Amino acid sequence: MRRHLVPAALLLPLTLLLAACGGNSAADTAGAGTDGKGSLTLNVGDQKGGSEAVLRAAGELKNLDYKIKWSTFTSGPPLLEAVNAKAVDIGGVGNTPPVFATGAGSKVSVVAAWHGTSKGEAILVPKNSSLRKPEELKGRSIAVAQGSSAHFQLIASLKEAGLKLSDVKVKYLQPADALAAFTGGKVDAWAVWDPYTSQVLDAKQGRILADGDGVVNGLSFQVAAPSALKDTKKAGAVKDYLERLRRAQDWVYRHPDAWAKVWAKDTGLPYEVALASVKRTNASRIAVAVDKPLIASEQRIADTFTELKLIPGKVDFAAFVDTRFNGGLPPSTTTPRVYKDS
Repeated sequence: MRRHLVPAALLLPLTLLLAACGGNSAADTAGAGTDGKGSLTLNVGDQKGGSEAVLRAAGELKNLDYKIKWSTFTSGPPLLEAVNAKAVDIGGVGNTPPVFATGAGSKVSVVAAWHGTSKGEAILVPKNSSLRKPEELKGRSIAVAQGSSAHFQLIASLKEAGLKLSDVKVKYLQPADALAAFTGGKVDAWAVWDPYTSQVLDAKQGRILADGDGVVNGLSFQVAAPSALKDTKKAGAVKDYLERLRRAQDWVYRHPDAWAKVWAKDTGLPYEVALASVKRTNASRIAVAVDKPLIASEQRIADTFTELKLIPGKVDFAAFVDTRFNGGLPPSTTTPRVYKDS
């Protein structure tokens, strides 16, 4: 992604924060796709600029007594399809893809969670737009990726404004196409997430009409294959992997500038955009327990999509969680971290 928001440039870091974290780190050598050593291999679903990159930057890929084989995905839905197919043992997603996966009957288990701010999840309008408040979106066209965290944020923000999804003209577009539509004046607004939000603001090509802070739950997850969790040795590797991810997230908060440099290099983001996104959203996440409030919050998302007939039937989200890795983590309602200058 580049400063001038050329649509084709967005194809590189497509859907960075929607779902799986990570991808091949900038520090990788050509062809490298595995870390660690030993007879056990943990297959991890990833995205460029996420889990692998942050683990490597934080020094958390050292002293692995098992192997991690990385697979890169562009978004949450295909990653969760791979988990369901047992091609991937575990991978990271946002708050909405698991709802659609469970609604489709996929065999997945939410095993870990992080709570962050939702300031980066926003409804953007062009800088010169006449729209000044969400209530004015009635009858307007809005681009959003179907099944993404932004999809639910759009619904929730409209509800806050006294509107329904049917009150607007929804255009289901993936980020690259949505960006082209947004900058080309083909839609009135764009519901999206960081780092796209930070990119649009940095380029001064749009402004935030409404964000998801206090409107959506700000959760992100690691989701595993039940078959992997039944394997005692793999379950042990999952536990260690999650502990490393939690430490790496703590490192991000303590070193936002260092992480922004790595993230920018790994994804092609301008450094200024990466740093803004880190401080607004990325570094705010704190590891929390997969608990009853979390399940209830996700159940509300599932029920919303069921009512809109975007999910065929009732989903029991509680049937798709595994709480064995909670340890002494704080509750899911724990306040996210914030920077004083953000």
